[in-house]
Formats: sequence, structure tokens, C-alpha cells
Amino acid sequence: MRSYTRVFVGQLLLTAVCCSAGLFFLLVGYSAWSEAPGWGWPVLLFAIGLVVTVLIPFVATTATRQMFPRITRGNRVKGGRTSYEDDTFVMWAPKSPEGSAQARLTRADVLEASLSRYCPDGESTFTTHYGNYTPDEFTPLIRLRLRVHDAEESGPATAFEVTGEWRVPSLCLSAITAGRLVVLVDPAAPGAERTVTPHWPRSALLAGTRTCRVTDLEGRTTFVTRRVERQLRQMRISREAGGVVMNGDTIDLRRLDPHTAARYAAVAERDRTHPEAPAPVSEPGEEARRLADQLPREEGTFGSVGRGWSRRGGVLARARFLEMRARTTFQDHGPVLDTVLRIQPPDGTPPFDAARRLTVPMNYLTALHRTKEAVLSVSPNGASYDVDWSRTNLLAGITEATVITPDGRELPLAGRPDTIWALMNLLATHGLSNPSPVLDLRKRRMREVADVLLEICAESG
Repeated sequence: MRSYTRVFVGQLLLTAVCCSAGLFFLLVGYSAWSEAPGWGWPVLLFAIGLVVTVLIPFVATTATRQMFPRITRGNRVKGGRTSYEDDTFVMWAPKSPEGSAQARLTRADVLEASLSRYCPDGESTFTTHYGNYTPDEFTPLIRLRLRVHDAEESGPATAFEVTGEWRVPSLCLSAITAGRLVVLVDPAAPGAERTVTPHWPRSALLAGTRTCRVTDLEGRTTFVTRRVERQLRQMRISREAGGVVMNGDTIDLRRLDPHTAARYAAVAERDRTHPEAPAPVSEPGEEARRLADQLPREEGTFGSVGRGWSRRGGVLARARFLEMRARTTFQDHGPVLDTVLRIQPPDGTPPFDAARRLTVPMNYLTALHRTKEAVLSVSPNGASYDVDWSRTNLLAGITEATVITPDGRELPLAGRPDTIWALMNLLATHGLSNPSPVLDLRKRRMREVADVLLEICAESG
């Protein structure tokens, strides 16, 4: 398991090499001043070299904190836990074009999806853009086949299919996996094809990635996530009103103008008299639009274990993302996001919220409609938490986990995160690394825990 110390030492050596001119100026200036003491160019060279040399550990520390996702006491949200509920997920994604005033906002189902192009040239370095929130080189170009439901609420149900390529902000990729998009459809000109423009932040809302609540005029709050028809009606009202502010993931009608609030209240009353069943987490045919295997990714594994970390009492912990906010910094395998996590300490103490800037792998972002959980490795003294993306992606089901029994049978663990979590913990407790999604109990080093691991699988069905 990669340690913070190893990353820091590597960054320290790299920074020292890059800033070797400072060391050179320091030595030359000191040597010249020793031979001819007094003010002059030797002192200037010595001062320049000293400043550059002193900056080396600071630059190395900053680079290590950026590369290594460590959460410490300094990352705790001040004032205790935030006001978010445990099932909340708030997302601030790059804006999408609003389209013409004549364009109709409607739903589209994703029938097929495939990656057309994604080839940034930043390698593993951090690249920051100013004034451009969705640079093309860090925005995947996805080919989609859509079924667009273009019908007035009081008119007959009609639909048409369209195929095209669109730039999809990585923070909204889960809307494609879920299979539900919000699109703007321009009126058809005679003999011309209709223009369809996906709206990505609204698509993430309709897909259920972003949670949504509505507080009515009497102060009652209703959870409307994955209520597709109600959300579409609310989005149309919001678009006609010029936008409605969400406080976190909640729309408070008491803060809206009376006309808009009355229209929202009418939608809520209609939902009370004719309740709408929640849409599925993912629409049928997800295998035809799975992008996790096509995008840059962090492979899911049962994880590596540092023997020293395990021997001194290091353990694993679970956390849940409450908030993600897009920034203008990117790495090739994912965007750098401002996040808030709710961490459940393994010692049973109350959970706490932590704000941390993280590089989030793209394949994890494709599954945000299903899960917001993350796996953290906890330092032996419990003072710091490190996000373990390989274990996180296995727990999220992005990579399928499999157990091979001593007699050679394969036990797939798809859709069984609690079982995977129990296996990860047992391996970590015994200091057993398994940097693979396949846990082979026939290996000699697994023999002492094989029976317990099989018992965990059997207890979970």
C-alpha cells in the first residue's frame, strides 16, 4: 500500500532536482563570500539560493497533499456536521447551454453509449484552466443513441430516436449509465432534423445522482428524487421562471415569488392525489451504455496492505460523499473536485464531515447514481484517513468481485457490497494483500483465513 511518507520523499527528491539551481546559487554565493566578505553579488546569490532551498520542503509538502488524498483533523467541517441529511448528495456541475426560448425541455432514454474520444496530454500531472469550466481535452466525447419523448403533457405520447456525439462533463457521466437524460428539443423546420441538446446538470438530477427535496409553503419537506414526471414539470417551471435556486438539494417554496411558488404547489398537489412511483435506479439495458470500462480508471481490488500499518492497528473505514463541486483543475484519469464526506470512524464514535479536494476517477463517477460510498484506510493512531480508490471501486461494483473457493468454485459477489466490505476488513486485519478483484482461497497464504472468508460469503447468501 502506498504510504504518505513514500510519496513525500519522492516529491522531495523531485523538487530538489527541479530546484537544484537554488542549491548551486547557495554554494557559489557562500564560497564567494568566504573568500571576499562584504556586501555584493555573493550575498545576492546566497540569498537567492537560500530562498529557493527553503521553498523545497514547502513545495514538496503541497504537491504531496495534492497527490495523496489524506484527510486529517484540519479537514473537518467547522462547527460539527453539516446540515445535510445522510441520504443527501449535492452536486455543482458545469453549466450547459439553455438553448433557444422555443426549445422544449423533455426526457430522453439512453439506448446505447460508447466513448468516441478522450485523449488529454497532461499525463498524470495537474492541469488548471482559467475561465473555461469544461475544456474539451478533459471532457469525454460520448456517442449516444437516444429515444426522445417529445410530447405535450396533454397530447399523445410520441417519441423519436437520434444518434450523435456530445461532450459530457465527467461529473455527470452517471446520468448516461442510469439511462435518463434531460434534453432540449428545438422545433422542427420543414424537411430538417430536430436539434437535440442534452442538459447535463438537469440530467444528473433526473437520473437520481443529485438528490432533490421540496419544502412547501407550510414547511413540509418531500423527497422527490427519481420522481421523473414531477421533476420534469418542476424543471419546466424553473426554466420559464428564469431559474430556481436549490439550497443544497432542497427547493424551498417559501423563498420563491408567489406565482412560481403557486405553480410548484400545484405540481405537489397533483403528486399527492396521483402518487408517482420512483423510477428504477438504472433503466433496463445498462450493459449497452456502460462506460466505466472505456474511460480512464482505477481498477477495483480487495486492496494492498502494508504490514507495518496492519501490525500497528491500521483499519478500514467507510464514508459517504455528501457534496461534489467542479473545479478547473484536472488529471487525465479524473477531475479534481471539492468534496465533503461523512466519515464513520471505526471506533464507534459519532460520524463527522470533512471537506477535501480530491481527484476522483472517472469510472467511479459513472456509478454515482448507485452509490456515493468510499473506503478509507485509517492510520494506526486514528488521526488521518486516506481515500482508497481501488477498494472504493470494488465496493461500488464498478469492478466485479469474485471469490474462488478451495475446491475451485467461483462465487461472484456482484450486488453484495456488505459481503465485500467484510472480506476487505478481514484481509486488512490479518495483513493480507490482494491487489486483485479475484480472491483466490487456494493460495497458501489464504489458508488460515479461508474458512472464515467462506463463512462470511455463506452468511450473506
